[in-house]
Amino acid sequence: MATIWIDADATPRPVKEILIKAAQKRGVPLHFVANQPLYGLNGPTVQTTRVDAGADRADDYIVEQCTPGDLVISADVPLAARVVELGGTILQPRGRVLDEENVHEQLSLRDLSESLRSGGIETGGPPPFDQKVKQRFANALDRWLTMNGF
Repeated sequence: MATIWIDADATPRPVKEILIKAAQKRGVPLHFVANQPLYGLNGPTVQTTRVDAGADRADDYIVEQCTPGDLVISADVPLAARVVELGGTILQPRGRVLDEENVHEQLSLRDLSESLRSGGIETGGPPPFDQKVKQRFANALDRWLTMNGF
């Protein structure tokens, strides 16, 4: 059975709430991973893991545990590339699915933006996390759950 792994340190609260509701309704296994304490994430199919502080520790844990067919919730594009190599899929909190068809393009765009920022060019941040974005995430999650028999 597929598991949903959540890179919980930077996942917005509304996304966590949607995931908990999905776990309660459909019995999907959730595993939240963070290097900070995790509170209020309860349910019969919900697990939490706190990893040591440090860059990419949560990412490394997720990659070590992820199996083909699993879903990872994260905005971290380098993590997405690692997960896709393992046969997993990434669903970003804004509702975009990253897989073998588009993850390398997204990684190149991320690297370009990072290069521009390091050169002093402001690239702007993401738009607000509003109801439209929340609905886009919920719809993408629902499609994945349905395709995977939940």
